[in-house]
Amino acid sequence: MTSPASSRRPLWIVAVALLLAAAALWGSSRLVWSAELRDAGVRGTVLDEHTGAQVSGALVPLAVLALAGVAGLVAAGGWLRRILGVVVALAGVAAGWIALDGWRFGGFPPGAPAGQIFAGRGLALLAGILMLAAGLIAGKGAGRMAKLGARYQAPAGRKKAAKDPDTELWEALSEGEDPTTER
Repeated sequence: MTSPASSRRPLWIVAVALLLAAAALWGSSRLVWSAELRDAGVRGTVLDEHTGAQVSGALVPLAVLALAGVAGLVAAGGWLRRILGVVVALAGVAAGWIALDGWRFGGFPPGAPAGQIFAGRGLALLAGILMLAAGLIAGKGAGRMAKLGARYQAPAGRKKAAKDPDTELWEALSEGEDPTTER
């Protein structure tokens, strides 16, 4: 039998991984992902930079999906948690694909922020890996993870007949009844 603390641990790992993935995707969408020289007519040749959000409009929605995944995986249980785990894992694959699609290791124009380009795509790849891992952990451990509100569920046969009349009086008081009145 697993202890309550060990059954909550995978849920916390999944929640933290998804929060980190959401932050990484949002940060990646703000960084430069590509740069190219463009002829600007009278101004000559200018460096045209594109952020992650401009290159791929899916980065911010994937970050929101990761945040929603935290809420969904914490609140759900059983098969629903497994389905959400698969959705999160597939979203992680999509984030990884977006990060790797068009990634190049050289050939940047002069003045291009190569470090920012690598950081932006690297953050998106890291977020994809985190989301994939969180989805797989959630899918595999759905039955063992703690459920929201499970601690507060009332036991089935909680109310039993009291053997002692004094105990019955105290229980009536605890339930908000006046034991001195006739019924």
